[in-house]
Amino acid sequence: MEKKTLTFWILCVFLLILSGVSETSNSLVESLGSTQSYDYSKYHSMDEIYRWMEDVKRGNPELVSSAVYGHTYEGRNITLLKLGLENPEGREKKVIWVDCGIHAREWIAPAFCQWFVKEIVNSYKTNKKLEQMLQNLDVYVTPVINVDGYIFTWANDSTRLWRKSRSTPPPGSSCYGVDLNRNFNANWGTVGVSFDSCANTYCGKSPGSEPEAQAVMDFVGRMVNQTLCFLTIHSAGQLILLPYGHPEISAPNYDELVSVGEAAAAKMKKVHGMGYTVGTSPQILYPNSGSSRDWARLIGIPFSYTFELRDKGEFSHLLPEEQIQPACEEAYVGALSIITYVHEKTFNSGTLPNASVFGVAMMIWSTVMAVSLTTGVMV
Repeated sequence: MEKKTLTFWILCVFLLILSGVSETSNSLVESLGSTQSYDYSKYHSMDEIYRWMEDVKRGNPELVSSAVYGHTYEGRNITLLKLGLENPEGREKKVIWVDCGIHAREWIAPAFCQWFVKEIVNSYKTNKKLEQMLQNLDVYVTPVINVDGYIFTWANDSTRLWRKSRSTPPPGSSCYGVDLNRNFNANWGTVGVSFDSCANTYCGKSPGSEPEAQAVMDFVGRMVNQTLCFLTIHSAGQLILLPYGHPEISAPNYDELVSVGEAAAAKMKKVHGMGYTVGTSPQILYPNSGSSRDWARLIGIPFSYTFELRDKGEFSHLLPEEQIQPACEEAYVGALSIITYVHEKTFNSGTLPNASVFGVAMMIWSTVMAVSLTTGVMV
C-alpha cells in the first residue's frame, strides 16, 4: 500500500512538472507566433503596422503594452509599444525612448522599430542579460510618429518621397506640412531651417506648433527624471549623430557621447561590414536646429542620438526591401550597445545625474546662446 501511495505521488509531481514545461513552451510559442508570422523583410502600410502592434501586445502581455500619447494633425493616433518586465525588488524603473518615422519617406526607420521589438520579444526569455535590463528599464517604442505623412507616401509614386507632416498651409501659401524634426523646442529656428513653408526644412510657425512634435515633448517631458536615453531613427547616410545641431553649442558630456557612439558603430560594422560615422550634425552632415535629439539632451536626458540608417546615396530613401534585414540587424546591434552601456552605468556603477536639475541648467544656457546667435537658413 505504501509503495502504491509513493508511486502515486511521484506520478503527480511528474505531471505537475510536465504541465509547467508545457505551459512555458506554449507561452513561448504564442509569443514567437505573434512576431514570426509577420514579414519583417517587407515595408508595411500604416494599417498593417497598427494591426502588428495589437498582435504583439496580445501575444506578449507580460512584456508589451501600448498607449496612444497624441494625435496627428489629421486626427490619427500616435501609438507606442512599451516593453518592460516587473522589477522583482519593486524599484523604480528607468526609461529608454526609441522613435521612428518622423520623416515620412524614410521607410527603413519604421521597419527598424518593428525589427527592434521583434528581436526583444523573441530573445528576452532566453537571454538573461536582456531579461535583467527589461526588469530595470521600460523601453518605449514609437514605430511611426509622422503617421499622416507616412500614409501619404503610400498613396502613389508621386508622393513616395514626401518628408514633412500634412498640416495645412499657412496663410498665403499652398504648401502643406512642417519638418517635424525642426519643430522641437531646441534652439528653434536658429540654423539649418527654412521659414518658407514650401521648403523641406520648414520649421513651422513656432516651436511645438505641430501636434506630433508637441506630443513627444509632452510625453517624454513628463518622464525626464527617469529617462536615460533617447534614440531617434532616420535615414540615410550611415551616421550616428549626437547633440548639438548648432555648431556653437556642445553637449557637456560630448566626449562620452562620442565614445559610446563609436563603440556602437564598431559593433555595427562587425555585422555586415557597413561603416557608420559618429559626430555632431555640423561635423559630419550639416547644422540644424529644432531636432528631437537636441531637445532631449537639452532637457537633461544624458544620452541622445540620431541613427541615420543605410545607405550612403545609391538608393537613399528608396532602400530596396532586400536590404531591410541587414540594415536592421546592424542597427539593432548598435542600439543595443548604447542601451546596454547606459543600463550598466546606471545600475552597476552609480546612477546618472538627475536629469531635471541638469536640464534646467542646460535650458538656461541654450536660451542665452540662442539669443546671441544669428538665425540661419538652410535649403
